[in-house]
Amino acid sequence: MTGPAPAVDLLEVDLGPGVLAGFTRAGANLSVVVGPGVPDAGRAARRSLDARMGVPVAYVEQVHGADILECAVAPEPGAHVGRADALLTTERTVAVAVLVADCVPVLLADPLAGVVAAVHAGRRGLVAGVVPAAVRAMQVRGADPRRVRAVIGPSVCGACYEVPDALRAEVDAAVPGTATTTSWGTPALDLPAGVRHQLMTCGVTGVVDVGACTLSDDGWFSHRGSVAAPAQRPPGRFAGVVRLLPTG
Repeated sequence: MTGPAPAVDLLEVDLGPGVLAGFTRAGANLSVVVGPGVPDAGRAARRSLDARMGVPVAYVEQVHGADILECAVAPEPGAHVGRADALLTTERTVAVAVLVADCVPVLLADPLAGVVAAVHAGRRGLVAGVVPAAVRAMQVRGADPRRVRAVIGPSVCGACYEVPDALRAEVDAAVPGTATTTSWGTPALDLPAGVRHQLMTCGVTGVVDVGACTLSDDGWFSHRGSVAAPAQRPPGRFAGVVRLLPTG
């Protein structure tokens, strides 16, 4: 037996008229595999997010690649609809989401074309090209990059994401602008900067960055934070979620 679903606190973001989008805070863990009380707690949180969005929310089994899936019908409650790192829809009876805890969630919408997408852009997915792949998939469904709005959600920031120097060089060679330095002077990666670079290269200029760091702000789940201090930062995942609202 499960208890009542935890209330989902959604930080709403503006992706244009007729679109509801946002990022869930750390009060509700949306994962069904990571964190206290899973899978029941995660399923309860997903039911709460369904209620908040007003439609069933679809998820994917994320694999740090560049595959895109389209969700055309409402899924089973809380269900994964396949293995991919981006999910898009042109339907108004379903929301699409990705789960993160330091990786970059990216929400995209072209309200005029009636297509939205949620993207999970970790280091490997960014290098693999999941962000431009999502933009291209939206274009196939009528989106114009010049109209597309994008929001870069909370993720580990460049001042906190320490990596070996060789890895920094490797990623920056694939995605220019990602190489940076931590606040304590060691090699680091700025994944949000890499996402912005790729979006701009695709012609998407309407980009907003929430600017929240998951490692330094405990209002968000952080994998690195939970590994370093599990008593203070329980493991979990938050969602970036988006839907098209009904017309008329």
